[in-house]
Amino acid sequence: MPSDVLSNVLRTVRLTGAVFFYVEAAPPWAAVTSPKFRGVAQIMPGAGHLISYHVVTRGECYGIVKGISPVRLEAGDVIVFPHGDPHVMTSDPGIEALEVQIPFPTGVQKPFVLKEGPVEHPSQTTLVCGFLGCDARPFNPLLSTLPTVMHLKASTTPKAIWLNHFINYAAMESKEKTPGGEAVLAQLSELLFVEVVRIYLESLPAEQTGWLSGLRDRYIGQALSLMHERPAHPWGLEELAHDVGLSRSVLAERFMHLVGQPPMQYLSQWRMQIASGLLARGSGKIAQVAAESGYDSEAAFSRAFKKFVGVSPAEWRKQKTNTQKLEVSE
Repeated sequence: MPSDVLSNVLRTVRLTGAVFFYVEAAPPWAAVTSPKFRGVAQIMPGAGHLISYHVVTRGECYGIVKGISPVRLEAGDVIVFPHGDPHVMTSDPGIEALEVQIPFPTGVQKPFVLKEGPVEHPSQTTLVCGFLGCDARPFNPLLSTLPTVMHLKASTTPKAIWLNHFINYAAMESKEKTPGGEAVLAQLSELLFVEVVRIYLESLPAEQTGWLSGLRDRYIGQALSLMHERPAHPWGLEELAHDVGLSRSVLAERFMHLVGQPPMQYLSQWRMQIASGLLARGSGKIAQVAAESGYDSEAAFSRAFKKFVGVSPAEWRKQKTNTQKLEVSE
């Protein structure tokens, strides 16, 4: 059975989740939110990229990104902004939205409770809101294939029962704040994101291209599986094509059409992502990282890494180490 490429990618790009806010809002209300206005490090230390999401647990509202029609959300719906775009959450698309200065009090268990308008208003909307952090650099093939907005409508998805359990549990944990609640909500948010991606993958039209489309293709999915399962193997196009049951030319053409780049270029970039994680964790000498990333020599690895990432492996490790020390000191 082919290896689980999506799970492999999510682990390697260090997907981590957290629920930060439990919102109770009575109309009229509107707010501009963005994971960038307070800085990535203040919201989720160590994350190179932030994905925003909102789960509607009661009532209805709208999610809006500039250039895209407002998305109407009902209880049980989930909206995800994979690229971290500034967006508006509102009770009415016609209301002028103000930028929210999100409070981050220390010594208080998350999620923080935000209230807008009278308590127990008959038209009150409640939201569970949070972020997912991951690496965007040097290479995250999943992010590039996701749309600006992902809307999971509970009333039309066959997995609505599972989602309802998640939503009810998340709402309960958010309100009660029991010991271990932050960890539970973090894991739930990661599960939610993976489920949203899987449902999105199932809904893609047959003619759709992109990394996820390649993943579901019989031959390209197998090629990706082989490269992710054995990234340090000295793959060549001929061996890869033989193992998936295609000719070299057909594999190259099919891979390029679906994924958008040649197989060996994809493999080189994925090796850089693996290497960047090993370097950031301080895992062994650079020569060892080079070997685990599929390079015969430290010199060849260093040249390839600097060409793709823009800095040498040693400098990358230094930057990540300094960032981690700064975050700990803060």
